[in-house]
Amino acid sequence: MVDMENEEHVKKRLGRYYIPIWEVCDPTVSQSIKDFRERWKPYSTSSRRYPIGRLIQEVIDPAVAAYMATLPVRYSGYVPGAGTGVGFSAIIGLVRLDAMVRVQRQLLRQFIKTEDRQTPRDHRFTATLEALIELVCCCASKRPQTSAAAQGVSLNAQRKHGFCDFCGELTEFSAFMAKIAEQQVNDAELENRKKLELSHQYCEGHRPKQTNGEWNPAYRQAKRSLAQFELELARLSQQCAKPATPQVKSGDQLVDGYFFHYVMRQTLQPADKAELRNQARLMVDSKLSDRKKQILMLQWSGLNQSQIARRLGIERQAVSKTLALIPAMFHLKKKKKRPIR
Repeated sequence: MVDMENEEHVKKRLGRYYIPIWEVCDPTVSQSIKDFRERWKPYSTSSRRYPIGRLIQEVIDPAVAAYMATLPVRYSGYVPGAGTGVGFSAIIGLVRLDAMVRVQRQLLRQFIKTEDRQTPRDHRFTATLEALIELVCCCASKRPQTSAAAQGVSLNAQRKHGFCDFCGELTEFSAFMAKIAEQQVNDAELENRKKLELSHQYCEGHRPKQTNGEWNPAYRQAKRSLAQFELELARLSQQCAKPATPQVKSGDQLVDGYFFHYVMRQTLQPADKAELRNQARLMVDSKLSDRKKQILMLQWSGLNQSQIARRLGIERQAVSKTLALIPAMFHLKKKKKRPIR
């Protein structure tokens, strides 16, 4: 098991070169990730001298192969290349890092969805795949220590890369740099973009000012609701980390229960960072308050509107109006009543 207290010290020491390791991750894989993150500082996808794929092959491949050898054959179907003699790094070389993240996430969702019993071995397998997804995500977003974005591009490639502060979309700068890396930018677009100030904090939809110089209403709304967005994101992330039992400690059992059933229905994983951020953004923009979550949870438990009103000490009409305003995507499937025998 990962020493979480020691991990906090490592996180501070490595800074932006830190790669998180999941609790109960396989010890062999866990140690390989520790070794990898101590060595990967000069490595990147665009470096010829320090290609990151070579480091993955050297450090991660043997650990993944050793771990998979300890598992029944059925587990190999959830790890690309496992059981075929093709290494983890070789699959990455074939499909690229970003695609590897998507493929592994999909396989992990399928594993969790199809396995009826979550044994300790299953929990370790899930945690190990989550740790590998984190590693590949970090590798995909890592830039060379000193580099230009591309020939003829006068943009600082060392600026912050990542998500918009308000949602799960990439920042303007990150999105543009991704297009450059994939050579999807023509000369005219490149010249126009050079003249713009690309934000490394916000996506195009949440940039503070629009192209005409006017303030962006979406930015102002998101700025006002930032604390609520961060709260909902933290709740979703907590629940995804251990979805088998309620994890949100809001102080209200109905709210905690709502997140438990909502996440269970969504099959979200902690590695789905973009989707989690977008879900949190939707909750806030839809004004899904804790009161509304209470109502939805009571409705799921089988109570009618009058019973919900009495339970919460409000008028039945208020319950009816509230339910009508909540988008369908946030409603929980009603609990089926068992027949009386």
